[in-house]
Amino acid sequence: MSNQPYEGHEGQQGYAVPGYGGHDAHQAHQAHHPHRSHDGYRQQGWYDPNGAAYPQQHQQGQQQPYGAAQPLPPEAHAQAYEPHGHAAPGVAATTTATSEPEPPVVDPSSLPANQRARLEGRSPIIEPGLQPAALTAVLGVLLAGAAAVGTYALVVPLVVLQAVTAAGWFRLNGMWPARQGIALAFLGAVTADAALLVAGREQAPAAILGTLGVWVLLSLVLQLRSHADPDTRMYGLMATVASAALSIVAAGHLGAVPDAVTVGAIAVAVAVLARALPLPTTASVVVALLAASGAGIAVGGATGFGTSGASGAFLGLGAGVCGLVGHRVASYDYPSRFVHFTAGVALPLTAAAPVIYVLGRALG
Repeated sequence: MSNQPYEGHEGQQGYAVPGYGGHDAHQAHQAHHPHRSHDGYRQQGWYDPNGAAYPQQHQQGQQQPYGAAQPLPPEAHAQAYEPHGHAAPGVAATTTATSEPEPPVVDPSSLPANQRARLEGRSPIIEPGLQPAALTAVLGVLLAGAAAVGTYALVVPLVVLQAVTAAGWFRLNGMWPARQGIALAFLGAVTADAALLVAGREQAPAAILGTLGVWVLLSLVLQLRSHADPDTRMYGLMATVASAALSIVAAGHLGAVPDAVTVGAIAVAVAVLARALPLPTTASVVVALLAASGAGIAVGGATGFGTSGASGAFLGLGAGVCGLVGHRVASYDYPSRFVHFTAGVALPLTAAAPVIYVLGRALG
């Protein structure tokens, strides 16, 4: 086989720059053809078998051997690394995307009732219903009748109201059993009642606020002694303080004017019963407030509260609004039947205590 087609190529290999692969190729070629001289350096053109010579272009002659003698690096390495050795953005993004774990599949049947309701798109508001409303009405009537009898008679249904409030608030917040917190809140309520009986109705704000301040400090000290994690301690502190505050504030019934307690308790009872009727929400609220105002007028006229029927209507309306607020709080976050029969019964009357005290003093 003739080596004639490679003569021009041999001459061009002499242009290899030191440090590149062309120099090694030139030495290897000389080892196989020792009789060749370096005449290729003086060669000025390619040889054509037909006898025609073409002028050699210097730049093309230099570039062609580099392409033949030095292979390009693998394409994967060129894409994976930038000139400074850093990973290419595309590759990094692909690696990150593939390394992320898939979120675990949650079984809806294993979730609590309130979380399952949210997952299914249902409302977390479930109203207590007619039976808790009937119990609220019974407790309201007992408060109204006891207030008409006397102060010490009022203590009995009031203590029941405070105990149910303390237990219901903890259960509403998902903390059960919480015997220590319930006992602490109930003890604060009884202390406020005792302070009111000793100091009298005229000192009711000082007795209630003083007891509340002491019990907040006591709750803080007890929670700091707990060995639970910080989040649990903070949640327990908030629930304990709120439960104690509501139970102590309910003592406002004991410090209010007796006729105002009678009017307000009956108004709350009527409002909650009307709210439990199977009506649309807006219509039910309007009917409940109108019924509370009407009950205030009727009971206020019977007890002689205020100077006119407007005083009873205004007190009944205010007590009815607070009662509906307590009713709504007991309906939140998909509550259980136990919540409905504790917080749902007590919170309407407890929430109305401050308004009954203030409006009773102002209008009576």
